[in-house]
Amino acid sequence: MSTKKPEAKPKAALAPLFDKENFKWMAIGAGIIVLGMILMSGGKNADPKVFDYNVTYSFMRITVAPILILLGLMIEIYAIFKKTKPAE
Repeated sequence: MSTKKPEAKPKAALAPLFDKENFKWMAIGAGIIVLGMILMSGGKNADPKVFDYNVTYSFMRITVAPILILLGLMIEIYAIFKKTKPAE
């Protein structure tokens, strides 16, 4: 009896799903999302027993921060769908 194993066919090397450019855009998008979250958390009132409407509902918290978060999410979507360059 022969104990020879059949030769395995070499598998074609798979190209990575994302390249350096994709990861760069993902990092930029994540940074913008984090910045939006930090701006949304905002500051604190000078006196914690007094509600300050202007601090809680400031333009930065209500308008700018959500826009930054949505912009970061759009950049993440772009980074995921960006085509990689074919290997030469």
